[in-house]
This record gives sequence, C-alpha cells and structure tokens, in this order.
Amino acid sequence: MGNKIHPNSVRLGYIHDWESKWFSLRDMPALIGEDFKIRNLVKQTFKMAAVSWVGIERAGSYLRVNIHTARPGVVIGKKGADIEAIRGQIENMTQRKTFINVMEIKEPELDSRLVAEAIAVQLEKRIAYRRAMRRAMERTMQSGALGIKVMVSGRLNGGEIARREWMREGRVPLHTYAADVDYGTAEAFTTAGLIGVKVWIFKKQLFVKSPKELLLMAKKDQQQQAPAAVIAPKGEAVAAAAAPAAPEVTPDANA
Repeated sequence: MGNKIHPNSVRLGYIHDWESKWFSLRDMPALIGEDFKIRNLVKQTFKMAAVSWVGIERAGSYLRVNIHTARPGVVIGKKGADIEAIRGQIENMTQRKTFINVMEIKEPELDSRLVAEAIAVQLEKRIAYRRAMRRAMERTMQSGALGIKVMVSGRLNGGEIARREWMREGRVPLHTYAADVDYGTAEAFTTAGLIGVKVWIFKKQLFVKSPKELLLMAKKDQQQQAPAAVIAPKGEAVAAAAAPAAPEVTPDANA
C-alpha cells in the first residue's frame, strides 16, 4: 500500500504557500499552540460566515490575522463591532498588538473547505449523501474547475456499519506537483454519528511540461500578435507589408 500524503503539504514552497508566516526556533512550540487557539476562536465565533482559512503573520510584537471568508459582511458585523470584539480577544490571548484583515473569497465553489462544509451541512439536514455530493460537484465544475473528487465516510444514511463512498468528475492528478489541487475536510454531526467529508478540487495546471503544449502556446502567441517583421533565413529582418500586395503587371510585348 502507498503512503497517503496531504495534497497541500506536498506542494508547500512550490505552488502553495504557508498559512502561518513567522520564524522562531526558541518559541516555536508555544507559537504553534497559539496559532491553533486563534484559528479555533475564529472558526467558533464565525460558524455561519463561511470562513475557509485563517492566515497568521508575526513580526516582533505585532500580529496580523487574515480571515479568508465568502461572507465578509457577517465577519465584520454592524459598524465593525464583531471584528473589534474578536480583535480584543486575540490581543488578550497573545499579549500582542493585533491587526485583522478580512479577505473575500470571490468563488466559494472553487474552495475545497467551503465545498466540504456545504456537503456536511446538507448531511446534517438528512439529505441523501449521493445527492449532496452530486450537487456540489455540479456547481464546482460549472465554476470552471478541471476536476473534483468527493469522499464521505461514516454511518451513511444511518447504516449500522460505517463505510466509505466517493465520486469523481473530471481528473484530479494528485501526483503532479504543478497541478493546483485544493484539499479540504469537514465533519457532519448526525444522529447516527460523525461523518467525515473530504474534497479535492483540481483548479488548473501552472506549468507546461510537454514540448507539444509549448508549441501550441507559441502558435497562439503568433496568432494574437500582428506580424511586424519576418525574419529572413540569413538573419536579416524584412518588414512585412501591412497592406495587401498589388497585383503583378506583365509588360506588353507590342509596346
């Protein structure tokens, strides 16, 4: 059996970036625990705000928290009351001057964590898991994704024995590092027990590999750009005529 690696962690430093940006060898255990508490606080406070992930940056005695959400208005609250309240809680927890930025997610259908949470909410409302999975996959593919894979595991539909079911549409190349694969999880608390949801979304491929794809890109660039000059075989540039060539006139023999 193969070892299963987190799709986001294996791409860190290549096409994905870290969620926490700071460095301290001496205080690393304490700061990691602090990051965990901050993220839990934000998630618990804004359960209905569709918060995908929380970025944390540290510089000296300053702390910056970037909240990525699909509903920024819910996070900010009326006249910024909610965001000021959580800022005060974080400052009391960390004893640091805190700045909070709320960043909007333009396309929540392409965010794997939000898609997983949407499926989990439907499962808690006793909607059939296949219907919830199919509906989420259709919306993601319509938003421009190249592929999506959804897996649910637990006592599905109230069954006595837990099992695992998955569906896929398009392609999800997990072994290709250049493929931008977004991975997210969620949990549904049902009367039968806990049901886990995993979502993989293949958004795009960032780097071209094969020579064939390079040639296709070069042809597209040539078609988009107007031919300003033609390169002669000996390296001499010959200006291309912008107007169509005039018809050739043959001399009259009787003249």
